[in-house]
Amino acid sequence: MAPPKRAGSRAKAAAEASQDKDKDRDDVQDVVMTGNIPESASSNHEGDATENSRSPAASELRAMLQRSVKRTRELFAEDETTLYGAPAEDLDVQVLPQPLLKRQKEQLEKRKSKGTSPSTSSSSPSIRSDSAGASESNVEKLLDGLPKKTSASSQALVMHQKPTTSTPLFPDTPGGVSGSGSLIRRPVAKAIRPEWHAPWKLMRVISGHQGWVRSVAVEPGNTWFATGAGDRIIKIWDLASGRLKLSLTGHIGQVRGLAVSNRHPYLFSCGDDKMVKCWDLETNKVIRHYHGHLSGVYALAMHPTLDVLVTSGRDATARVWDMRTKQAVHILSGHTGTVSSVKCQEADPQVITSSMDSTVRLWDLAAGKTLTTLTHHKKSVRTMALHPTEFTFATASPDNIKQWKCPEGQFMRNFEGPDGVIGGGGIVNAMAVNADNVLFTGADNGVMGFWDWKSGHRFQRLDSLVQPGSLESEAGIFCAEFDKTGLRLITGEADKTIKIWKEDDTATPETHPLDWKPSLMKKRY
Repeated sequence: MAPPKRAGSRAKAAAEASQDKDKDRDDVQDVVMTGNIPESASSNHEGDATENSRSPAASELRAMLQRSVKRTRELFAEDETTLYGAPAEDLDVQVLPQPLLKRQKEQLEKRKSKGTSPSTSSSSPSIRSDSAGASESNVEKLLDGLPKKTSASSQALVMHQKPTTSTPLFPDTPGGVSGSGSLIRRPVAKAIRPEWHAPWKLMRVISGHQGWVRSVAVEPGNTWFATGAGDRIIKIWDLASGRLKLSLTGHIGQVRGLAVSNRHPYLFSCGDDKMVKCWDLETNKVIRHYHGHLSGVYALAMHPTLDVLVTSGRDATARVWDMRTKQAVHILSGHTGTVSSVKCQEADPQVITSSMDSTVRLWDLAAGKTLTTLTHHKKSVRTMALHPTEFTFATASPDNIKQWKCPEGQFMRNFEGPDGVIGGGGIVNAMAVNADNVLFTGADNGVMGFWDWKSGHRFQRLDSLVQPGSLESEAGIFCAEFDKTGLRLITGEADKTIKIWKEDDTATPETHPLDWKPSLMKKRY
């Protein structure tokens, strides 16, 4: 009787266990939502149920969790299909499109006809499982089904092809360096060897003014020159002998600027009295006045081909005048300080101005507007010089002397003295250049510099000597200009004298060798 009793008890226990599992399964279906609880919780649910049945606190927490999940499901899903079901647009992705399947079949047939098996690999002779072989076959099928790259189908993405022959990037290095094109070397800066120039020496000293000599102009025929000074008198001197030929009075302030016309018998002058005068040299009288400046007029220049006069002054403007009608054609405004110098040339930019606001402006004469503003200088720019034959010009300020190229105003170089000394030795008030590429600068402390225009090298430095009876502080240079041949230099100085300089005829490269050493050529702006 014992064995049947045990069998019946075992059947009864199995039935009770199956009922408990069904009850737990129903509870789990109410609580568990796909993707919201970890898999370990569902797999070990039987153990958790036994633990929850033992502790009443855990059963209470479980009941609260069930209620919360049911409320959430009622709030955010009307039925289970919208919450747990896959999106309808994803069902189409499970099956490959028919064109792609057709292309895969064609690729497989081609490979079979060639006798190659896509599912085997020649590099690995080891035995693989069926699942691995099937997965490899599927990957190869997918790769084979991709469209082949054609030669001229698309140029949207083109890979850069490296040259087959390796060319050295840096030929100047020993053996050359051939490699990636991303290594780009800067062009090698080569120092320009300056041209030898004969040293300059004092030729003549002319006295006659009773004030600082502020302006000088040479006649186009190269027979006489005119000077204007703080004594409000314009004097005309014979260039060969240095004798006084004529004195013109009319200004009530110091004469700041002079210009002689190359197409008319006219002399133009301007001064601190806000006046711009046109003198007829046949009658030695003033025939025109140009009114408009609001303060002192510091500089003037004549256009080489047009009947146009350009003046500039302390009112921070440059004014373009019609020479005959005396009307202001343009008022070139833009500077914020005194316009200290103005130059004119035939081609654009036809007008160039420098100012105490440390800028240089290149102007469009036809439109009356600024073409370019050069802001390289850090201090006031007091003077400029145009090269007589090249399309270049130079500007000077206390910090530096710079050379520019027209028409865009491109920076070329800084003028440097021996041992890298820059600047003219003081506040440069005067600058002139001749056709032999000799640039002269004169400072307010009497320092004179002679520079090679091509290389920016200073080949001579002089200190101006004051005339007897003057103070040492009166050694300043205010104006300078070469004559039309470029063999004579005329300077106006603070000791009320006019000095004429010339080259030393006896000098040779052997007696006066060039003192120059190439520098590292650091480009300073």
